[in-house]
Amino acid sequence: MNTWGSTEEAAESGLGRREMLGAAGVAACGLALAACGTGDIKAQQSIKGKVIAKTADVPVGGGKLIEDLKIVVMQPAQGVYKAYSAICTHMGCAVSIPEGKLIKCACHGSEFAADSGNATKGPATAPLTAFPVKVEGDGIVIV
Repeated sequence: MNTWGSTEEAAESGLGRREMLGAAGVAACGLALAACGTGDIKAQQSIKGKVIAKTADVPVGGGKLIEDLKIVVMQPAQGVYKAYSAICTHMGCAVSIPEGKLIKCACHGSEFAADSGNATKGPATAPLTAFPVKVEGDGIVIV
């Protein structure tokens, strides 16, 4: 007898060892992707109402990567602040420090627009998750 049951049981069900392992792999990948997708929402809820960056630290036409929160804060125009997940929508890699009006992923070369979070260069096609922000005093706060 093997670990999957008897050879007769596998033959009767039509599922061999390879099919069972493949199905298990697909299920594991689905769970991993589902967990990654909820991380942005959980991160937003855990820091809601807290200062995530100082306005002076986010240059006009540029941005700041807040690594511990996995958030990118941008100032695409004077006084306009945007915040996005720092997790690339292609394969879940962390994006790098923003350069000008672009947020880039070093893993596979995806690029995102600073003013919208939209993917401008693939392989990513989905936008970065946006977090609504407001300025309170000299701090940028997720609302």
